[in-house]
Amino acid sequence: MMVRIDDMLLPSRRSAIKYEDRSGYWPKSEDGTVNVPYTFVSNYSDLHYKLIKSSMAEYTTLTCVRLIPRTTETDYLNIKSSEGCRASMGRVGGGQNLALDSTGCMYRGIIQHEINHALGLKHEHVRNDRDDFITVMYENISPDEWYNYNKADTDNLDLPYDYGSVMHYNGYSFSSNGNATIVPKPDPNVPIGQRVGLSPLDVAKINRLYDCDVPATLLNEKQGYVTSPNYPSEYPDNTHWFWLIRVPSGQAAVTFLDFDLQSSPYCESDYINIYDGPTKDYSRLVWRGACGTDTPWPVIASTSHLLIEFSSDSSIAGRGFRAEYHSVQCGGTFYNLTGTITSPGYPDNYAPNLNCSYTIRAPENYIIRFTYTDFEVQYLKWCPLDYLFLTDDVYKYGPLCGTRLSKTITTETNILKMNFVSNGSYEFRGFKASYVMVPSGSTGKKKSSFLYGLEGGEKKK
Repeated sequence: MMVRIDDMLLPSRRSAIKYEDRSGYWPKSEDGTVNVPYTFVSNYSDLHYKLIKSSMAEYTTLTCVRLIPRTTETDYLNIKSSEGCRASMGRVGGGQNLALDSTGCMYRGIIQHEINHALGLKHEHVRNDRDDFITVMYENISPDEWYNYNKADTDNLDLPYDYGSVMHYNGYSFSSNGNATIVPKPDPNVPIGQRVGLSPLDVAKINRLYDCDVPATLLNEKQGYVTSPNYPSEYPDNTHWFWLIRVPSGQAAVTFLDFDLQSSPYCESDYINIYDGPTKDYSRLVWRGACGTDTPWPVIASTSHLLIEFSSDSSIAGRGFRAEYHSVQCGGTFYNLTGTITSPGYPDNYAPNLNCSYTIRAPENYIIRFTYTDFEVQYLKWCPLDYLFLTDDVYKYGPLCGTRLSKTITTETNILKMNFVSNGSYEFRGFKASYVMVPSGSTGKKKSSFLYGLEGGEKKK
């Protein structure tokens, strides 16, 4: 028999899993990973599958936990779209339900909240020391719901109280009269109850609970800085580290402010790699890594995730790097040999007041063939309002608007920069385009013309 406590399902034979009770946790493999098998017992949309798997992927980079598709394992998670957002507490044996309703639970923070319960984590606001950090306003809570605020006998793993935990209730949960149910101390205005995703302290808890030694840091603010170890002094030998950037909204972007790594052919010695997602399984946003003293180009991920990998060998060291990360509303960086680019929201109308920057960068001695398959942007003579502007650092094309454009351009260089702008008046379908990188000299090319652009492109002054 299972007893529901809000979003946790606890076995009725015990009130909570004690941290020292290893039977309630998932076992560790010989290779140091903690495998948590799962299976989907409900159908989700492609977007929902993508969100769930992306949320799981953060654990792979930041912890030793691996959420893996079930094969023949006896103990596993049954992920289903029913019964709201709920999970059993810890490993209970057999196929245990993890409910993620497709109509109300499809948020990264909710998905990870329930996974954390399945890993054995309790709500932050029930810690045994919580009265030092919050006041529970029982007068604003129906007595039938008071049990959601019962303190637990917790091992806090020598980690600070985390107002920003994905496991914390918000300030108005279960309010019976519209007034606050949790008030932080000493500052009542401290934000609590976010569901954006794991906090750095959430990650630290999992790693201590499962004795993980993972060379990774989560950066989850809207903007901030990332530096190599010991920067601006020389970085240490034989270092391998990851920084997972996850901005609260928009797309993650990073701009390097200083860069000095050992130079080697194909960056085989010391290097950074940047990935367009939360793990190394996602596509790279730099070509064959980056090293030397040439500052890498700014990069924009396709989502809120961007992963930086840094590696050094045992020989020459440099000053390292310093970079700024931030959130942008749209844009992207493209290093794959082929790809597709669309305006935000395509094929639905793009949003007002956009300013989107895209960069396509091919390897040296390559050029870019860029082809429109659809184009519908608000038209006004000279395109002063909504427009697309392109340049390859030799020729510039645009501003471009309207609906009739030449199909293809071929660049003079290995770089194509794009800027898409909309104002606040009318919005249209936008654009869809594809590109392919080809060796320079492999094609006879003809400069493109645009009805509303500049004939053949205008050479950049």
